[in-house]
Amino acid sequence: MEKNWYVVHTYSGYENKVKTNLEKRVETMGMQDKIFRVIVPEDEETDFKNGKKKVVKRKTFPGYVLVELVMTDDSWYVVRNTPGVTGFVGSAGSGSKPTALLPEEVAVILKRMGVVENRIDVDFEVGETVEVCEGPFNNFSGSIEEIDKDKGKLKVLVNMFGRDTPVELEFSQIKKL
Repeated sequence: MEKNWYVVHTYSGYENKVKTNLEKRVETMGMQDKIFRVIVPEDEETDFKNGKKKVVKRKTFPGYVLVELVMTDDSWYVVRNTPGVTGFVGSAGSGSKPTALLPEEVAVILKRMGVVENRIDVDFEVGETVEVCEGPFNNFSGSIEEIDKDKGKLKVLVNMFGRDTPVELEFSQIKKL
């Protein structure tokens, strides 16, 4: 059996509570080998209130939670009977098994949240000089200040107008000199 992502419908406003409850149930019922990750899809947005900048997280899909699991009768039962869960999305009736999300759908959601599904091994090092090969800073060179493998990004200090300016780039946007 393979693990897939499923969408679970919750009471609106209970997404984080369902995530917490489900993670506790997985632990207490010993389901770590069948239920792996629970994610509440969120976007970061910048609000300006009273002239002050504030970064807030907003639910991308209010009333829904993503769960990565191996679909068995046991895992279905644990998720379905978690307090706050109203059911799986994509199941025809109360007893039928739901359909999983397509891998490309999950990849889009996770990337939008800044989570990189497959961690990438990179041969870049902090302090190394690189050249930007695409994007608005194309043909600029700079030194790597920070590497974030989880997000697939790095911070490069690019010299602009005689000053080092930190620029966040994806691994695909740079090459070694």
